Amino acid sequence: MLAFILRRLAQAVVVMVTVAFVAFMLFQFVGDPVVILLGQDATPEQIAELRASLGLDQPFVVQFWHFLLNAAQGEFGLSLRQGAKVSRLIAERFPATFELALVAAVIALLVGIPMGVYAALRRGSFLSQVFMTLSLLGVSLPTFLIGILLILIFSVTLGWFPSYGRGEVTQLGWWSTGLLSPRGWHHLVLPAVTLAIFQLTLIMRLVRAEMLEVLRTDYIKFARARGLTDRAIHFGHALKNTLVPVMTITGLQIGGLIAFAIITETVFQWPGMGLLFIQAVTFADIPVMAAYLCLIALIFVVINLVVDLLYFAVDPRLRVSGRAAGH
Repeated sequence: MLAFILRRLAQAVVVMVTVAFVAFMLFQFVGDPVVILLGQDATPEQIAELRASLGLDQPFVVQFWHFLLNAAQGEFGLSLRQGAKVSRLIAERFPATFELALVAAVIALLVGIPMGVYAALRRGSFLSQVFMTLSLLGVSLPTFLIGILLILIFSVTLGWFPSYGRGEVTQLGWWSTGLLSPRGWHHLVLPAVTLAIFQLTLIMRLVRAEMLEVLRTDYIKFARARGLTDRAIHFGHALKNTLVPVMTITGLQIGGLIAFAIITETVFQWPGMGLLFIQAVTFADIPVMAAYLCLIALIFVVINLVVDLLYFAVDPRLRVSGRAAGH
């Protein structure tokens, strides 16, 4: 187990350094932030002075090395647009994105898994066909279109939910949450459902496919031969083994929800990291963009490590093969 963890940690370090290098290198060519800050009428002396004060006159390697050192300490420099610490800006926006992704993941799991199980066990039923049709729509329709349709129906036409903003927020130290107030939940419903739909349909189709595969295995046939009830077979044996691969996809999808909440946050003007990133791209705010991508990479790396460890703990075949390789 220790060797397994050390290998994964070494891989994580390589991935993080690579992502940081690629992000930093690409964002050198997004635009000149000095010109954006000062405008087209700035004199060469003003441009040179600001470039020196921001450290942008140093060689690429030196800038990247300083970026790595600061990132290791949780510091990503100053926002070129807002003049504030990037770490503070992200810390202010992260709770909104995390809560949105968390609620979307819970919706996707609580709805997607039962729908997938039902679609597998009742393949020929009308409701199963409806589920499969809806899943195709959920996979096919782009997220921004789903968000606009939900706003049109539930905000504009029916007036049930607000169409933008986070609503009432409670401060718990540096963490802000909208989950402690009815207005916060009221504002959260539409963006969370919008973000959850694609993940929900993906989980449903995966659970259905895995469930059908498991039901064909020999040990399920043996369980039927022993006279076990359908309930015991379906939920005591089949579903338990179905959820093992689903666990991997779900873990990675949580990272995906945080990373790809950009579109949902833009449609609903949700004050999270995605909206901050879009604003940073508009103004060529290189430190914010680089920090955002590095943070998303870190989230994926951590989730992947946790999923690997859970796999290692749940699947005894991995432990057996690991011991065999050690001998």
